[in-house]
Amino acid sequence: MASEHDPVAALIRGYRVPPGVSDEMIGADGQPRPVWRPFLQRFARLSAEDIARRFNRGDRYLRDAGVFFRHYREEGSTERDWPLSHVPVLLAEAEWKQISAGLRQRADLLERVVADLYGPGDLVRRGMLPTELVAGNPAWLRPMVGINPPSGHFLNFVAFELGRNPDGSWFVLGDRTEAPSGAGFALENRVATMRAFSDPFPHGTIHRLSEFFREFREVLQGFDSQPESRAAILTAGIGTETYFEHAYIARFLGMMLLEGEDLVVEQGRTMVRTVAGNKPVSVLWRRMDAAFVDPLELNDKSQIGTPGLVNSIRSGHLSTVNALGTGVLQTRAFLAFLPRIARELLGQPLAIPNIATWWCGAPKERAYVQAQSHRMTIGNALAQDLPFEVEDRTIIAGRFPDGRFADISEQLAAQGGGLVGQEAVSLSTTPVYEHGQLVPRPVMLRVFAARTAQGWSVMPGGYARIGPSGDATALALRRGGSVADVWIVSDRAVPADRFSTVDRQFQRATPSLLPSRAADNLYWMGRYVERAEGLIRLVRSYHMRLAETGVPDDPRVARIASYLKRTGISLDQPVPGEILEQLRSAIRCAAKVRDRFSIDGWLALRSLEADIAGARVPMAGDEAARAMSFMLRGTAGFGGLVHDNMYRFVGWRFLSIGRALERAQAMAWMLADFAAPTAPEGSFDIAIEVGDSVMTHRRRYLIETNRNTVIDLLALDHRNPRSVRYQVSSVRRLVAELPGAEVNGELSELARAILRIETRLSVADPARLDTDRLNATARSLGRISDLLTRTYLT
Repeated sequence: MASEHDPVAALIRGYRVPPGVSDEMIGADGQPRPVWRPFLQRFARLSAEDIARRFNRGDRYLRDAGVFFRHYREEGSTERDWPLSHVPVLLAEAEWKQISAGLRQRADLLERVVADLYGPGDLVRRGMLPTELVAGNPAWLRPMVGINPPSGHFLNFVAFELGRNPDGSWFVLGDRTEAPSGAGFALENRVATMRAFSDPFPHGTIHRLSEFFREFREVLQGFDSQPESRAAILTAGIGTETYFEHAYIARFLGMMLLEGEDLVVEQGRTMVRTVAGNKPVSVLWRRMDAAFVDPLELNDKSQIGTPGLVNSIRSGHLSTVNALGTGVLQTRAFLAFLPRIARELLGQPLAIPNIATWWCGAPKERAYVQAQSHRMTIGNALAQDLPFEVEDRTIIAGRFPDGRFADISEQLAAQGGGLVGQEAVSLSTTPVYEHGQLVPRPVMLRVFAARTAQGWSVMPGGYARIGPSGDATALALRRGGSVADVWIVSDRAVPADRFSTVDRQFQRATPSLLPSRAADNLYWMGRYVERAEGLIRLVRSYHMRLAETGVPDDPRVARIASYLKRTGISLDQPVPGEILEQLRSAIRCAAKVRDRFSIDGWLALRSLEADIAGARVPMAGDEAARAMSFMLRGTAGFGGLVHDNMYRFVGWRFLSIGRALERAQAMAWMLADFAAPTAPEGSFDIAIEVGDSVMTHRRRYLIETNRNTVIDLLALDHRNPRSVRYQVSSVRRLVAELPGAEVNGELSELARAILRIETRLSVADPARLDTDRLNATARSLGRISDLLTRTYLT
């Protein structure tokens, strides 16, 4: 027994593992497992304040990185903070090697099963799989029968749900072969957990995760044998609950993130719509359910797929990871037949058995399930969720989830082959830090495997799902579950990440393609941010004048109010809600290009949104003006990040064009109003102030503000970044660097149009640039936006 003075003993005092349950931290002898003791010795030395500070550090990283999951309810979906359980799950390297070997065996078995289901069909013909579980299965896609994947394999990336038995052995709760999620979240869990457990926790013996992804990326690139073709990740879009992960992996691996609308099939080849025209794609890492991929041959109600994609696969021009239709392997009833199939196909039993399962379509099994229903979960045979992810009609120990008694015999007689019985699971527990102490909570591991040139590679760690109580049905995040990092701990230092194994001659990478949809979102993000800044400047000027006069009917105050009203801005509140809406529109655009937008830029936008949403300005006038100035510093920070930090890819050009066009057009409209002959006295000063050019005007012009000086400085000065001409010139230079801006020495229609506007402004005289010409310039810039959209964004 440990000494009373042992800090570890004090730490785990009161840690009570439920009877008949295995625990990840405490062994059968009641003592901490050897792999846990070094961690516990360091953890025990931390004060409650230090633990809270460390956990907050990990949470802050996740918030800053924008890690979230989407929670769906009847009233709609919401983004929820990522529910990290900070204490990791620790497993010894020796034990993990056995787990990995068993999972590689299982992955090979699943490959052979799915190859048969879409090939010769021997398993059904020989009675090893019931016909109705295949032919009547919505996850079995008949159009894919007879199609051999161009890569040679149906499965390339799979996941397994693992639980530990009371005797310490492991079992498989379910296979994930459709589009397994969580691998990207596992990476973020690792980073956040390491932030929490930095010094004095040494990390040199913990196996790293990044090498697993690098190896898989090399495999994807190896599929890509077509000239000028690329590999990409296919997502269902921002509405899916795992979209953040899709964007994260795309950014981590340097791959394009595409949606169905980004793709088109031309003569059997899959092409991505880009700003440089349609370009071939030969590999798609599919992160959406197969049935929605092609509305032409699969689910005709799908609005997120690409017509003709199945034909592109059939023609041998496209590989998908995983192959379409592999989700059939997730069918719950298949678990009843895999043990026998393993003995037939592999000549050996499964090294890691799956949860005991009985298909109720056979009389003997149906009778057994009825007799043992008190210790079983009985549910839909074709379901693809786990036993504890219950549906309304699932029967648990003879009752429905709401506690009502279930007539098992009637259910089995009526539905038979549509039901499956599974042994009630007793998951192991793992420590969770709650209310100042470690407490045991049920845990399940999701482990990932990727096919490489050397065979299956198992991620050395994974993604643990933890329930908030002893209720195993609460492991799902939507039911209040949390997640934890999984550390595979060696008894010696592990090798550093391998960045390259081949000494290749340096070659600059080919510029990445920019899908038109991504360019569209970057362009409008730039416009929305600039529009918000322009509105903030106008509202600040309104409140400054109101603070000076104290009279809303003052001609200058009324002029600004009238102008804002015409642009749809209400001044009922000191901080108009329309400003926040513009920023939220920018954030929605940014969210759709998270794989191409920097974390710092994202944080700047979210921080600015939070500042504006949380602004509490009790009254108009001076206080509101100060609040507007604070917000302007936020937009300036975003502008600085865009200008100084973003690589000058094509995406940066579209974002910058959006900002420049918005600023130029807004300035032209504003000058047409505040420099009009009917404008009240003081309007010129308002224009100079909104144009952030007060100091510049004083230095450049030795006379009082008049219309000519205002027009010269804010419309025609090619050195003033607030002027119309400066921004038009910027747009002209940016357009010149876009694909197709000049062909065989001839300018494109877009390039000619913007050049004409720049030329008119370059030779214009301030006195002749009257209100009509300013309005005409603003309308011309609107047509530039339309032309840009037709040329590149649709």
